[in-house]
Amino acid sequence: MTDRDEAANASPEHEGSGHCCHHGHHGAAAEAPPSGDYICACCPGVASDEPGNCPHCGMALQHVGRSEAKTQYTCPMHPEVVRDEPGSCPECGMALEPMTVTADEGRSEELLAMTRRFWASLVLSLPLLILSMGGHVGLDVAGWLQAVLATPVVVWGGAPFFARGWQSLKTRRLNMFTLIALGTGAAYAFSLLALVFPGILPDAFKAGGEVPLYFESAAMIVTLILLGQMLEIRAREQTSGALKALLDLAPPQAARVNDDGTEASVALADVQVGNRLRVRPGEKVPVDGEVLEGSTSVDESTITGEAMPVAKAAGDTVTGGTVNAEGGFIMRAERVGSDTLLARIVDLVAQAQRSRAPVQGLADRVAAVFVPAVIAVSVVAFIAWAAVGPEPALNYALVAAISVLIIACPCALGLATPMSVMVGVGRGAQEGVLIRDATSLQLLEDVDTLVCDKTGTLTQGRPRLVSVEPFGDTAEAELLGAAAAAEQGSEHPLAAAILAGARERSITPGMVTDFQAVTGQGVRATLDGRTILIGNAELLASAGVATASLEQRADGLRCQGQTVVLVAIDGAPAGLLGVADPIKATTPEALEQLHSAGIRVVMCTGDNETTARAVALELGIDEVRSGVSPEDKHELVKALQREGRTVAMAGDGVNDAPALAAADVGIAMGSGTDVALESAPVTLVKGDLRGVARARRLSAATMRNIRQNLFFAFAYNTAGVPVAAGVLYPFVGVLLSPIIAAAAMSASSICVVTNALRLRRSRLA
Repeated sequence: MTDRDEAANASPEHEGSGHCCHHGHHGAAAEAPPSGDYICACCPGVASDEPGNCPHCGMALQHVGRSEAKTQYTCPMHPEVVRDEPGSCPECGMALEPMTVTADEGRSEELLAMTRRFWASLVLSLPLLILSMGGHVGLDVAGWLQAVLATPVVVWGGAPFFARGWQSLKTRRLNMFTLIALGTGAAYAFSLLALVFPGILPDAFKAGGEVPLYFESAAMIVTLILLGQMLEIRAREQTSGALKALLDLAPPQAARVNDDGTEASVALADVQVGNRLRVRPGEKVPVDGEVLEGSTSVDESTITGEAMPVAKAAGDTVTGGTVNAEGGFIMRAERVGSDTLLARIVDLVAQAQRSRAPVQGLADRVAAVFVPAVIAVSVVAFIAWAAVGPEPALNYALVAAISVLIIACPCALGLATPMSVMVGVGRGAQEGVLIRDATSLQLLEDVDTLVCDKTGTLTQGRPRLVSVEPFGDTAEAELLGAAAAAEQGSEHPLAAAILAGARERSITPGMVTDFQAVTGQGVRATLDGRTILIGNAELLASAGVATASLEQRADGLRCQGQTVVLVAIDGAPAGLLGVADPIKATTPEALEQLHSAGIRVVMCTGDNETTARAVALELGIDEVRSGVSPEDKHELVKALQREGRTVAMAGDGVNDAPALAAADVGIAMGSGTDVALESAPVTLVKGDLRGVARARRLSAATMRNIRQNLFFAFAYNTAGVPVAAGVLYPFVGVLLSPIIAAAAMSASSICVVTNALRLRRSRLA
């Protein structure tokens, strides 16, 4: 591979164009787009400047450019469950949550409903608890009054739990709500039976000649579980705080410049591709696009994390949600709505938060047998207490059975992994590390080898002319002017670097004729009657130009990491030009962090060996593979995996896509192509390899948090179930109350959620 053959990074733009599918009121598609801001999605040609209904089919008119995608709902613990309507998860019974994150969605309906039920239940349960103690404080307690207070709590307050418990029985997918419904239902039904028909119960249930009532236990269990659910939902909503903060970066309005030069303030949802928008100093950039007029500096720290403002002029791209620091400018909208970088980031993070880590499989396997096992333990506890317990034996048996059902609810076990994944992925988004799935989040911790591309990953990806060495009597300005003139017709990245270098030196290239690009070798052209050759030694040799002296000098520049092109004028050597892709300022620090973490770094590049080794030597890279094709990169990743290594691949170009997909963890640089971004489950928004070290620290912190949660959940149930069954009674005379069991169950879930939320404060730098 020659110096000139190094592949450049392409940045294709993908602009989607929608079309309307008409279901004929008239039976034919419209011949031209309807005129008006509001159109009918069903009937062609129907349009209006105002909202309303279609006069033909009655459907509501839709605003042009506003997405009407239907919201889908999923389970926070079982992301494979997706429904078009809200409801309960058939797997675990939890309320389904919307898959789409919006900035102003407010509190969820589930949280509001649980909050209302909790406070109403608490108001009724507290006096009920006092009344149940009446026998101890000398009060004449009426069982019917307890029933009146407990019934609304159990029947209305606990209605969601009974509905989900019944659903679990119908689908034969037993879950935590199965246990809650059985426990509270048994306590309430027994108490109601004892109150209405006390004579049908055996004496083994009676204490002092009376059948005890458990209305207060049933009501307090429901109240405490409502409290746990309310706090749990509120904590889960906090995990999307990072996403909502990102969405809030986009301004609600944009200043659209009309064709006649007038301006109008429009809602962000009304901005369409191709609109011209004015952005004034201090304002936020509304959407992604290109600067048409004006120059300014833009604070992009909200997206990239880099504190220094970036200069922008006509032709430069700007990103929605960034802040215009100084001068005003006019831009053209190129990506709007869900196509903007901001929206894509939010979508990627939301998808990752719903994905499942491999470690979740352990919890799933345990949960599959846990609920049936708990029910079995509850039955055994009842039988054992009824057979050998003290009087009233059946009373003790009922308390033990209910306590086992309540304390063993596997909510903490089910939440252990999803909560940590949700918080960890959101924390990564704040640091510019976008993780698309939980599998990659888990694997990052084990990565021991990083394969990385050179151009655009270790280097800036923007070649610059750094050396101009004339030969013989040729002057430097003459050499560069002739080379720049010949390269004007070339689209090669090296040509762009040479032309930029000429402009920096105030050299204006002349006009050439007879331009010809020679594939893999360079270009030839005629300037003022003189033949110009610029390219590699093969091109010059084919024209009879002696290249030995030029090649000797070129080797010295290549050892400095420069890509060299040779120049000949009228069949004689004229000099050489050295182009280098500067190393990113953050790359040395990034590699130092990776080496400190014990990661082997392999540079894999299509550049020639001399240049590649010069860069590797400067950066202290462990291994170099040069002159490789996309297939070679893919095979290198597979070879390292066969050696037993866990491999991450970092790249930004189309040629990196196969290797990114094959790696255990693919890492795309945020400045790269769409193909690279789609091929990699991890994206570094800042395009900075220090993000790899941050991602590994995030992975380690998240997996440590998950292990803590799983240990806590397993240890809690391992200890709680035997205590609830009464194993301590023979030794200390203690039998766990169902109310205490309910409080302990809710507390375990809250502890898991609280522990997961600690990840928001993890230090990744």
